Amino acid sequence: MTEPNAAIELRNVEVRFETTTLRFDCTIAAGGIVAVAGASGSGKSTLFHLIAGFEDADHGEIRVLGQNAANQAPSERPVSMIFQDNNLFAHLDVATNVGLGIDPALRLTDEDRKRIEDALRRVGLEGFGRRLPPTLSGGERQRVALARALVRHRPLLLLDEPFAALDPGMRTGMRTLLGELHAEENNTILMITHHPEDVKALADSVLFLDQGRIIAHDTLDRFLERRDNAAIDRFLGNA
Repeated sequence: MTEPNAAIELRNVEVRFETTTLRFDCTIAAGGIVAVAGASGSGKSTLFHLIAGFEDADHGEIRVLGQNAANQAPSERPVSMIFQDNNLFAHLDVATNVGLGIDPALRLTDEDRKRIEDALRRVGLEGFGRRLPPTLSGGERQRVALARALVRHRPLLLLDEPFAALDPGMRTGMRTLLGELHAEENNTILMITHHPEDVKALADSVLFLDQGRIIAHDTLDRFLERRDNAAIDRFLGNA
């Protein structure tokens, strides 16, 4: 039975690799910003790929907004995912890259083009439609990727280290923008990060992974108070 107000449910999910098995079991409520943290190789990206449909579980059940996602292709799921490298096409201008979020075949109407302009305005890139990605800064490219996710209007947004390539000033600006857009969209955001500052600035709750297991699923306050796990202590910089 689906839990009320659940955006994502992972029920005894297993992914088996040659030398290890990852196991995920949790329920994520709708409407919040969830930081997903843990050391490299702990299973964070695999978790996202399972939710988005880019990878299949070997065992267990994944439910997205109450629906069993087993037979849903990535394009059929109510999920947008922004990758660390933006996944922008260098030879296509900014407006066209954003338009791919509406229709991969780029059969765009006048109303669609207005949506693209509005999304670029919302992320602070008004007038950038004709620019090519290689002419943009790292922060600007991330904003294009975010605009592309916005035009899709999916209720779940997965961000895989969205600020990794940004300097501290750009990180602060992107965190502010993401918080503002979340307040407007009222969507559910999961964000992989290796930086406690991102967690403290944006998250309502935290999923912490270690060696392919979810070892903590806490509110932000509870997570920041934890002193009972060495991996979490290392992440938070606790003595």
